[in-house]
Amino acid sequence: MAKPQGVISPDEATKLDQAFTARHDLISNNILKRADNRSCWWSLQDMKDYLEYAEAQVKELGHEMTGVRVYMGAYGETKEGPGYSTMFMVPTANIPQGKGDDGENADVPEADALNKSNGGKPPSANYPQH
Repeated sequence: MAKPQGVISPDEATKLDQAFTARHDLISNNILKRADNRSCWWSLQDMKDYLEYAEAQVKELGHEMTGVRVYMGAYGETKEGPGYSTMFMVPTANIPQGKGDDGENADVPEADALNKSNGGKPPSANYPQH
């Protein structure tokens, strides 16, 4: 099987994770005052189910789904203070917005996003987790 576009080696993944450490530490030490979440995990079935659901929903909205975009997010205030970082994904489609914009791979804001992942164990664990 041919390697899909965008695949990186474990060494490259480690370098990306290490480069993120300064941001993680800044948020953990200055905002949360505790170790923030460094990863999100969805089961293979959750991913398949979401992609199927999102594709059908985007089609009902009159578009063809082109992919997903992953955003960083954060949960609101809790009794312990600011919530952990998280990730969520939204479906994309080619939706021209006018003014010369071809709308290539634009978010579909009317479609549901996927969140509710599981964080790392512990949340501050970096790559690779075992």
